Amino acid sequence: MTRMDRRSFGRTLAGGAALGALRPEQSGGTGGLTDVEGLRVGHYTYTERPTGCTVILAEAGATAGVDVRGSAPGTRETDLLDPVNLVQEVHAVVLAGGSAFGLDAASGVVRYLRERGIGFPTRAANVPIVPAAILYDLGLGDASVTPDAEAGYAASEAATAGPVAEGNVGAGAGATVGKTMGAGRAMKGGLGTSSFAIENGVVVGAIVAVNCAGNVVDPSTGRIVAGARNDDGTGFVETRRMRGLAAGATQAPAENTTIGLVATNAGFTKTEMTKVAQMAQDGLARTIYPAHTPGDGDTVFALATGASDAPAGVGAVGALAAEVLADAILRAVRAAESIAGFPAARDYP
Repeated sequence: MTRMDRRSFGRTLAGGAALGALRPEQSGGTGGLTDVEGLRVGHYTYTERPTGCTVILAEAGATAGVDVRGSAPGTRETDLLDPVNLVQEVHAVVLAGGSAFGLDAASGVVRYLRERGIGFPTRAANVPIVPAAILYDLGLGDASVTPDAEAGYAASEAATAGPVAEGNVGAGAGATVGKTMGAGRAMKGGLGTSSFAIENGVVVGAIVAVNCAGNVVDPSTGRIVAGARNDDGTGFVETRRMRGLAAGATQAPAENTTIGLVATNAGFTKTEMTKVAQMAQDGLARTIYPAHTPGDGDTVFALATGASDAPAGVGAVGALAAEVLADAILRAVRAAESIAGFPAARDYP
């Protein structure tokens, strides 16, 4: 494999070890979350209006952590991911649109797994453990159409270990970005995925639905990729300058949220994966400004499948998780396509 010319590749990280990170597609990988062995991804996207759900299946079980930084989260089963609590593994994670209504999609994933005997063993049955997080997209079309149990089941049936569709799909179908100046100046968000590999065989991947109040910025150039448009629609409001944000911010409360997941094929504990989830949030903060606002429910899950026995330090994997999440966020908005009232990044030079 040939090392790519990218700032995040080959960077020296925690503990002084050079990771030598490489894009997995160079050796036949997909370049997305499914490069992490043990994971499959499926989407269900509604045709009635822009919304849907994305399911990440870990049917053999994966150690999990979570970090919630936004003040308007909508989640399910996140308390059990606290390292002090009993259950050590999850069997799927759901990302969905539809605000709190979309949490129902997880019930369909539970049914799918139960039918296959997958779950936490108890005396009466194996109980599938399926955490979930949602974003707000009810302002697009008929708000009565939201991801439900049937959508979650269908996304599970569609899950594969192959390339993951990006853009206006699944949980990213109704995602929008740059709402600090109101929906009239916002742009289309979407779903993105990415993965990096370490030369010893450890892979770190990410998947994210980008529905933020803030602008999306490429940290390698400082350039705004998508966000709040200016008065004539030819450019962007610079929210990194607080005077620009304060000049007319009209962001509606709790109508945003970026939700995502990072994963590795290395083996870690719940405590270590909680730290990886915390570190991964740095990738969100590098690419979205402002992030973690009162109107965002920003939530990042972290999974470890343990499919590789190659050594990996939690600090190095956490730092790489931040890089791969940032890359997935940029891919999400660049893959998005415009919908009525919301142009996409691809529409701007």
